[in-house]
Amino acid sequence: MRIGLLTEGGYPYVSGDARLWCDRLVRGLGQHEFDIYALSRSERQEDEGWLELPPHVTRVRTAPLWTAEDDGVSFGRRARRRFDECYEELAAVLCAGDGRTAVDGPLSEAASAGPSEVPAAASAHVADRFANALYGLADLARDEGGLVAALRSERAVRALERACRAPGALRTAREARVPELLTVAGHLERALRPLSLDWYEDDALGSVDLCHATAGGTAALPGLLARHFAGVPLLVTEYGVQLRTHYLASADAPPAVRALLAAFHGRLAAEIYRRATLITPGNTHTRRWQERCGADRAKLRTVYPGMEASRFAEVGEAPEGADRDTLVWVGRIEPAKDLISLLHAFAEIRKEEPGTRLRIVGAPSGAEGDAYLGHCRALAAQLFPDEAEGVHAVGDNPVSFEEIGGPEAPTLAEAYASGTMTVLSSVVEGFPVGLVEAMFCGRATVSTDVGAVVEVIGGTGLVVPPRNPRALAEACVTLLRDPERRERLGAAARARALELFTVEQNIAAFHGIYLEIVSHSPVRHVVLDDAGAPRPFAAPAEAHVPGGWTGPAARVVARGGPRWAAGAPVRATTEAAR
Repeated sequence: MRIGLLTEGGYPYVSGDARLWCDRLVRGLGQHEFDIYALSRSERQEDEGWLELPPHVTRVRTAPLWTAEDDGVSFGRRARRRFDECYEELAAVLCAGDGRTAVDGPLSEAASAGPSEVPAAASAHVADRFANALYGLADLARDEGGLVAALRSERAVRALERACRAPGALRTAREARVPELLTVAGHLERALRPLSLDWYEDDALGSVDLCHATAGGTAALPGLLARHFAGVPLLVTEYGVQLRTHYLASADAPPAVRALLAAFHGRLAAEIYRRATLITPGNTHTRRWQERCGADRAKLRTVYPGMEASRFAEVGEAPEGADRDTLVWVGRIEPAKDLISLLHAFAEIRKEEPGTRLRIVGAPSGAEGDAYLGHCRALAAQLFPDEAEGVHAVGDNPVSFEEIGGPEAPTLAEAYASGTMTVLSSVVEGFPVGLVEAMFCGRATVSTDVGAVVEVIGGTGLVVPPRNPRALAEACVTLLRDPERRERLGAAARARALELFTVEQNIAAFHGIYLEIVSHSPVRHVVLDDAGAPRPFAAPAEAHVPGGWTGPAARVVARGGPRWAAGAPVRATTEAAR
């Protein structure tokens, strides 16, 4: 079958989100054809280029989210009226007080509290209003050739202002000032750029057997439109919660901006979940958020991320080579990882076990990560002055900051191999990739109870509350003093990881899901006879089997049909039923 793989800010680019699991998925399903439709997030990402693609990737189409040239489309009177009606309806839904989102209270509290603070799906009436406005704009973009200029226009800002001032609007929306309205309008223009793409014709997404969105939100919007225009089934995979990410990203924005953007992303998520054929969360934590945001439980199938276990095999099969006095932390260095608490916990550990060392292995994430790394280095120097074994020895700090590829940690596996246990101190975490890697290496773990941590370790490690250095220190000391328990937990962790989190189980799960979706989807190819009329039963279910299923002379109209007047009719051959 042909899969339309939809990505945002990741695959096939060499940097970005989800690029590794997408690459493993595509390479593991070589019996299918893949068309890649990618939205890029920055010019730098585009300049870095693509990963090497396997031969069964038959097409790659990209579009930037970080910039958009004016499409030069000038609307006539009728088109302007259509735009005004649809955009005003969209704005009215975002400003409406019914179907409350988490924006009426402190947004950061709602985001950190978890899905219990996020409401279920909005009422069917509000959901239909949002859908009608969204698809109305999509139809207009297809008919007129784009919406970029219209979404950037003063008409859009004025429509948003009228909606905010209308009776019944959210209190926070009514307080929006012109700069805040401009900010919201600019964000909506960026989020709705996929509406203006030429990806939805019969020779593009209209020709695939299913769309697989590798994230929710904007990444899934092209799949939503392919379903609207061509009836293509949509599969949505989320290993993180896009909606929660947007909540956290706007936590410092003015209340009006926060309210309107949260409403938009909440409505979009609900519409994606409502229209998707199946939804595959990467863990129970993500699944709970999806259910609270309107996803039907019957559509949900948990599929854990697949990770490459073979590169950790040597370490996992010989765990006895670790330094019993060394703790290891591996990951991206950023504030969400809460290395400050880890350093304070390590100070408590040193009081109980003076010979213990801590290796922090990872690179900073952007400018914020650089600043945070500097703060952590300064704190480590303050808490742990250089120590020496004697008056003639060179002092050394028990905390080291390293990066993969350096002399002490040439590979990721060797970084985990250097310590007797792995520590995770995050305050925010989705799927804890670093924990799974440590489990592949047969290492016992001590982690904070965030995200999907408890689900992943499943009793094979110790879990403590986040932002609690004393509890983290006590757990680490407990395992440092009990080598037999460390060994048992490490062996159990490796067995669990090999059972649940390998590339092979991930590929097998998606292969089965692809077949299930296609088997329940009607064949939408229309084969015409020599009179130009559709030929019944000319496209059987076997049409989804890889390889040619019609003769070279058959005329096939894809899902946008029937477009019987598009060219002279061609007689279908008997090979069409093969």
